Amino acid sequence: MTGCTEGDESPSKQPAPSRTAESAAPTGRAEHIEGETVSTAPKQVNDGQVLLSVASKRGNAELPLTREIGAGLLAVQVNCLGKGTLEVAIEPVGLTFPLECVNTEVSSTYNEIRLKRARSEGTIRVTAPSGVRWALTAEQ
Repeated sequence: MTGCTEGDESPSKQPAPSRTAESAAPTGRAEHIEGETVSTAPKQVNDGQVLLSVASKRGNAELPLTREIGAGLLAVQVNCLGKGTLEVAIEPVGLTFPLECVNTEVSSTYNEIRLKRARSEGTIRVTAPSGVRWALTAEQ
């Protein structure tokens, strides 16, 4: 994970409570979580509010968040299917991370950052090859 901060955030990458390496398929890929899909948005992990939830997208997208980004934990879950690398950038927070997608199974990631101050608005930018389908949930 590559996380950029403005000096007051602490990025971390932790598996969601129900998403552990033990539930990985026999392939042993850490990015594969059995039962995940791109047909529906990833399920909310925390008790907070969903800022954005999308499913069955292809290629690039710039998605405005539905409300202001408050102080505290900001989490983003992404699933993808298709060959190529998907990149996620959350602005103006500065958090970016890649996810390597494959044709044979859904790849998944969960990233979070703890924000010390609120932002009045935000956008999630996804860059992916046109053959990659993906789904995303951002919550706080």
